[in-house]
Amino acid sequence: MKRAYGVIGIRSIMSNWNADFTGRPKSTSEGEIFGSDKALKYPMKKMWADEGKNVMYLKSYIEDKGSLRPKTLKERYEELFGKFDKKTPTKDVLNNLFNCIDVKNFGATFAEEGQNISITGAVQIGQGFNKFEDTNVEVQDILSPFSDGKKVKSGEDVNQSTLGTKIMVDEAHYFYGFSVNPKNYDEYKDILDGFKGYTDEDFKEFKRVAKSAVTRFATNSKYGCDNEFALFVEYENEKYLPDLSEYIKFDSQNREVDLSVIEELVGDDAKVEVFADTYKLKVKTKWEVKSMYEK
Repeated sequence: MKRAYGVIGIRSIMSNWNADFTGRPKSTSEGEIFGSDKALKYPMKKMWADEGKNVMYLKSYIEDKGSLRPKTLKERYEELFGKFDKKTPTKDVLNNLFNCIDVKNFGATFAEEGQNISITGAVQIGQGFNKFEDTNVEVQDILSPFSDGKKVKSGEDVNQSTLGTKIMVDEAHYFYGFSVNPKNYDEYKDILDGFKGYTDEDFKEFKRVAKSAVTRFATNSKYGCDNEFALFVEYENEKYLPDLSEYIKFDSQNREVDLSVIEELVGDDAKVEVFADTYKLKVKTKWEVKSMYEK
């Protein structure tokens, strides 16, 4: 594989795929709802970590002065690979980082004493824009089972438990474009002994989690967020394509994806795989559409 491109589609039903700091779905200044690449990468990393694979850039905690706090980058590195200090050879750090599956796919920035490493990932994922035309933001009031502790301490009369809110969208369909450039790691082949760069096996692993990690990741706010579509385009030559997600046509009334423009862009010299939740999503294409749930 010399180059690869594709699109990952996420459906959100009465859930909040990617909230901003106010709790509302992320949106542009013009009100267009989108999800960040970090929102998509996180369930992928969590799936890998739960399977026992090395994942470097995932929040973990340490007890500090009687409370829990997130680990520093150095502490996370030492959790996975043992002692680190300014005398640790750069080649050792690079080898360890590339042994982390998230770094192997998405790259890394490692800035610690004695090291200033920046690895441009082979896999680059863009922002996922919602293509559903009639998305509404729903605000749900939530009644807590507890009174406000501050009011109780101050002697105020508290006869009601506290209220909260849960913010969701009724329906949204996010489409993320991505590209894969294995050559990003070519320079490290001459530096690291036995390093093969980004391999076909690495890409197969990326495809596996790209099809299932979101559905698997069913937290409170993410329950209702599922993988519904995936397109993978592989070339054996150096062909350059733009963000394919921009060329997807989505029929909001019929919940149908139209790939006709992408078919023209891709041409006939590529290996193409299309996956979809065929129970809920229609796909108009000349290519075979496989079930998202096939093993």
